[in-house]
Amino acid sequence: MQDVHVQFRQNVIIDGLSLNIDNDEFVSIVGTSGCGKTTLLRAIGGLLPQARVRRMRLHDAPLRTPEPRVAMVFQHFGLFPWKTVEENIRYGLEVQGRRDEHGRIDQLLQIMNLQDARTKYPYQLSGGMKQRVGIARALCLEPELLLLDEPLSAVDAITREVMQREVLGIIERETRTAILVTHDLDEAIIMSDRIIVLGGPPAHVVLDTRVPIERPRNLAGVRSHPAYLPLRNQLWDSLQTGRTT
Repeated sequence: MQDVHVQFRQNVIIDGLSLNIDNDEFVSIVGTSGCGKTTLLRAIGGLLPQARVRRMRLHDAPLRTPEPRVAMVFQHFGLFPWKTVEENIRYGLEVQGRRDEHGRIDQLLQIMNLQDARTKYPYQLSGGMKQRVGIARALCLEPELLLLDEPLSAVDAITREVMQREVLGIIERETRTAILVTHDLDEAIIMSDRIIVLGGPPAHVVLDTRVPIERPRNLAGVRSHPAYLPLRNQLWDSLQTGRTT
């Protein structure tokens, strides 16, 4: 991304922000409320037609509008209440006029532990199950880039920790490039190769740092690692530095 600019009427949300993310890298974006995190994610996904971008490329090909190479998982599930679990997962393929020729849906139902729920409707699912369906629907498209907009914020703490492991394991197996927006510093540390702290508005990079903790990771192991506390303090200090009062 080079020189991203987003403005709503007189409010400049992002002004000249540039970022480079490596292939197969898991990057978390953190920042205080209103700094432009989700706006940036939506601009990357082509969901903000008013965004002015000088250059945004994915694997050397221009990225301007919503397209099959990019899939997004939203904070509040975004499931169709009149569709079953299987139909919700299949939806993206249908929109693109594609068939599930390689049993991708069955594979994801198994990975997400949703086999017994395939004929159920969203009202019959827990919050964690709904989010697994949303993630499976995105992965079903086999995107080159996966965008995650606080996908675990609506579930309880236990489910959140389980889902962190599941999502990370799936992305590692699928070797997907992923960008996660989160308010949770521990979640960012557990899941990321790299963490970017945004300040603003307008959004600007306050800190861009790698996570020096080997994989695989879990919450207990991360919190007992000698690099954890210095990294978390660095992130916290950067959030305070980037806060706009």
